[in-house]
Amino acid sequence: RRWPKPLMSATAKMAGSAVPEVPSSFCSPTRYVFVDVWRGLAIIGVVIYHFGWDLSFFGYVSPSLMFSIPVTIFARSLAGSFMFLVGVGLVLAHFRYTHWQKFLTRLAKIVVAAAAISVVTYGAFPTSFIYFGILHSIALGSLLGLLFLRFPIGLVFFASFATLAAPLFLETPTFNTRFLAWIGFAAAPPFSNDFVPVFPWFGVTLAGIGCTRLLVARPSKRDRKPHSPRVHLGRVLTWVGQRTLPIYLFHQPLLFAGFVVLTRLLAE
Repeated sequence: RRWPKPLMSATAKMAGSAVPEVPSSFCSPTRYVFVDVWRGLAIIGVVIYHFGWDLSFFGYVSPSLMFSIPVTIFARSLAGSFMFLVGVGLVLAHFRYTHWQKFLTRLAKIVVAAAAISVVTYGAFPTSFIYFGILHSIALGSLLGLLFLRFPIGLVFFASFATLAAPLFLETPTFNTRFLAWIGFAAAPPFSNDFVPVFPWFGVTLAGIGCTRLLVARPSKRDRKPHSPRVHLGRVLTWVGQRTLPIYLFHQPLLFAGFVVLTRLLAE
């Protein structure tokens, strides 16, 4: 039976030989609806954040608002959600067997999208363009995450903690250039409108891998059958969560264009 394969979906197609820590009965495709709902909520949060950023950029609210503690926490929680869900998706889709065609197709789309974001933002904001934002981090995190899928869970959580903590001890001006800042050890990285370096954010992806492996090891969760949300809002969020990449790519240009038009109309 063919199951739909939406971009960045949480479909798990488990096949292959037995792997320690997950029973061999875990071999049927299982969709965890809460993953798509979580993605849906996260991308809606991104749209709200960028709406606020545009309000600030065009002078409708104080620029300091976007650098306030509550907004900063909100923005980092969104980035953390996406990086955590990278780990969740890797386990659900590739734990028992890596589906290379599916993985590489998805990775290629994200890499192309990340490159496009860098090019477009360089043209629009050359001093603060996105040289390593959330899409760049998701692409590299997906690739690195494959290496940890079958490691002992304890080692995965240890690597997660080490990755999260490393910037606190290894910060140095040597990494202050854009060619190195993306690693995450820069003392003063070049300013960017979106910056999600490997350290510490890959640690969140590793946490997602570890937590999901613990989840699917439970029979009550592992053997859950695919189903659709019963609540209409849940279906809407699921639909949105399965289309996060196109929403991410197109919502800000549309918002920005709308603010340009609005600003010109108000100026007349």
